[in-house]
Amino acid sequence: MGEPEPTATHLVLIRHGQSTWNDSRRVQGQRDDATLTPLGMKQAYDVAGSLRNETFDALYTSDLTRASHTASIIARELGLSAEESVDLRERNFGDMEGVSLDELTTSFSGIAKGWVVDANAHAPGGESLDELFGRCSGFVERITTAWAGRRILIITHGGTIRAIRAYVEGRTMAGLEWDNVTNCSTWRLTTPRN
Repeated sequence: MGEPEPTATHLVLIRHGQSTWNDSRRVQGQRDDATLTPLGMKQAYDVAGSLRNETFDALYTSDLTRASHTASIIARELGLSAEESVDLRERNFGDMEGVSLDELTTSFSGIAKGWVVDANAHAPGGESLDELFGRCSGFVERITTAWAGRRILIITHGGTIRAIRAYVEGRTMAGLEWDNVTNCSTWRLTTPRN
């Protein structure tokens, strides 16, 4: 007889609530200047309410304030503790961080056109899609090994959610459709069976 088939790990990914920089339409990346707006806090409470009837074995969050604050609200509401990970940070946008989205097309026109489709494109001092993918895939490998067959809640950022989705779905970042990952939206993924 063969060995029993391992059980897949279930990941529930949530983007942080609206931040002050989301509201002012600024590129955030790994800058940690933005806090949650009152709407962002309400979004965190609302998503926690929608998860009340679910059980989670662990909660991981980015250490950036907008995500960790969202996670602290959700953790408190669900009776969980949150573990921070730098691997769950948003993509580092280098010199583009803090720039308004309107200004982005003029100040960084060459880079801005390729930053979501070219796996190697990055702003000066920033991170490429391939680098983001490598960081996120390493995180998924570690938690799915540590938590095989369990349910994991992850509070993070839009780019990080896209990278985790690409990895779990066996796609590249360049081949991933750039869905609108709205504040406190929920994405459910099941890792492939080992």
